[in-house]
Amino acid sequence: MSLDARWSGRQSESDPRMRLNHADGVTTGGGSEGLVVHQDDLGQVGHEAHTLHTRLRKAGDVAQGSEGDGSTAKAAATLTSHGFAMGGALTTTAFVWRRQVETLLQACAHISNHLDYTKQSTAREDAKIAASLRYRDGSTEPVSEILEHFR
Repeated sequence: MSLDARWSGRQSESDPRMRLNHADGVTTGGGSEGLVVHQDDLGQVGHEAHTLHTRLRKAGDVAQGSEGDGSTAKAAATLTSHGFAMGGALTTTAFVWRRQVETLLQACAHISNHLDYTKQSTAREDAKIAASLRYRDGSTEPVSEILEHFR
């Protein structure tokens, strides 16, 4: 059986079970006409990304340890010194693991930093818009109502 045939089979098996996660009773934003950014939401996601980064940095270094003296590194060195080919394979595994952890750490840091920037820049832009957008009576108009002017 070819790869394409197996892939098609797997896709047809998985499609009925596939769904997007969402909170019950909350509609998705697919049909909305504007972007509404809630600072608390951005802050929560950014905080979770930062927390994950911190935990992963500590827990993800299971292979080598902080000085390259982790149990996996020691086992690989011992196996290699006794002529076992598995020592080299274990060294490669530890190296690949470390690279993957580093990639995840970079992704978490990027998400956290990007959301912090987005939160700050959105707040600045909202303040600029709010300062210039007013109702006839002089009270400030919420940024979320701008779309009403274009209908």
